[in-house]
Amino acid sequence: MGFVMIIGAKSDIAKSLARKYADHGYDLYLAARNSSEMKDFASDIHIRSKKKVKCIELDILNRPSHQKFYDDLEEKPLGVITAVGYLGDQLKAQNEIGEAEKIIHTNFTGLVSILNIIAGDFEKRKSGFIIGISSVAGDRGRKSNYLYGASKAAFTTYLSGLRNRLFGSNITVLTVKPGYVATKMTQGMDLPKILTAQSDEAAEDILKAQLKGKDIIYTKWMWKWIAMIIRKIPERIFKGMSL
Repeated sequence: MGFVMIIGAKSDIAKSLARKYADHGYDLYLAARNSSEMKDFASDIHIRSKKKVKCIELDILNRPSHQKFYDDLEEKPLGVITAVGYLGDQLKAQNEIGEAEKIIHTNFTGLVSILNIIAGDFEKRKSGFIIGISSVAGDRGRKSNYLYGASKAAFTTYLSGLRNRLFGSNITVLTVKPGYVATKMTQGMDLPKILTAQSDEAAEDILKAQLKGKDIIYTKWMWKWIAMIIRKIPERIFKGMSL
């Protein structure tokens, strides 16, 4: 069928997506920093699925390297999934601009850099799909993680514009807004079980949504309604809430 490229391929959701797309018949590019660390994982997928799985080095923060990274691919992908996420330290970011920049550049500007290049190629070919994993944290700013939320809000808006731009070129753009997901990033947090998805569950939701050509999904599904309620809380009330 051809390659699907997963950017940020070492994350738990990314690994679940890799397994599901390989099982669905796609070859894989697993792109991440220190990509050699994924060799055993890639080998396991290859043995189980008989699909090609290539680990490729990509630093999302090294924006000048992105054009060469994409140009050097032996075969251009049929679809791209971004699973990059950096929660960061909100308190540290309030006092140290370096931490704030790392949150913003990891979750937003680095992704814009690589997706601009990919979108231009897909547009010329008039085919392809893009999946961007954003977050419900971008639906409204909260004091506990508003820099992370702001970067995800910007990414959500970017994906909306990209979807509008590429619609006439037969390219789908799916925005994914996970709520709580049990991953390394949330390890140690006291998350409510009923609202927390496992990475395999989130990956299944994403694959189904992409195959159906959907534009936006929340995972778990109830986060759509939770986010809607939170957005409707008047600011005069919301600003005094402890969230």
